[in-house]
Amino acid sequence: MSGAADEAVGAAARRVLAPNPGPMTLEGTNTWVLGLGGGAVVVDPGPDDEGHLRRVLDVADGLGGTRLVVLTHHHDDHRAGAPRLAALAGAPLRAADADLQGGAARGTPGLGDGDALDLPGGRLAVVAAPGHTGDSVCLLLEVPGEGALLLTGDTVLGRGTSVVAHPDGDLAAYLATLERLAAVVDERGVVALLPGHGPVVDRPGEVLAALAAHRRARLEEVRAAVRAGASTPAEVVARVYPDLDAALRPAAERSSAAALALLADEPAGGGAA
Repeated sequence: MSGAADEAVGAAARRVLAPNPGPMTLEGTNTWVLGLGGGAVVVDPGPDDEGHLRRVLDVADGLGGTRLVVLTHHHDDHRAGAPRLAALAGAPLRAADADLQGGAARGTPGLGDGDALDLPGGRLAVVAAPGHTGDSVCLLLEVPGEGALLLTGDTVLGRGTSVVAHPDGDLAAYLATLERLAAVVDERGVVALLPGHGPVVDRPGEVLAALAAHRRARLEEVRAAVRAGASTPAEVVARVYPDLDAALRPAAERSSAAALALLADEPAGGGAA
């Protein structure tokens, strides 16, 4: 699949790329507009950028208007524009964290694992995916006659690895989520992952297995660094990522803190998680 800024993926998914590129956001936030007509679901409106939000609304209007706005998690590069977009569209805003919800969804329980979201002509279901953040979810999009698609937010990126930032991020939960997503991909016939940043991911099972292996290998490197005397995230980064770009060092330290927290919870003499 192409890496075009704005593109269609299958019959029911359209990406609108937000103008917020950077080291952590890659080309920018992918706002996904889902629908076959009869109304669209907008996932992760992105930054509070009026031009971007208007482009998203235009795409949704071509599908019958915005019927629902959904967040994969609370980070501002996904969430900041959501209240404005929901207000412009007159649509409810849904999230796993009930405090983020607005419009007709204000005061209702947050999204839970297995919840079905209204999408005419298809099925959209919530898959709880804690790890990157405690409130992260993925969304399984199934349309008759097509392979399923899985929207992954920041749990799986189109390129590189996601930050698991302690204490909100939890590495043990993230590893379990990768296993869960691999099972969903296999059981539901998922043909591609639609990430919150970066290009569409083909070969989803292969990519999820590689991510899990990479995380476990990094955890072993952190364990070795601890055995060599490292005790803080900064000391771990100095040993494990000695040539890391300075702009990425804070994120690496947050992920290293998550690894240290996992190791601290292991029984004495514990091996690989």
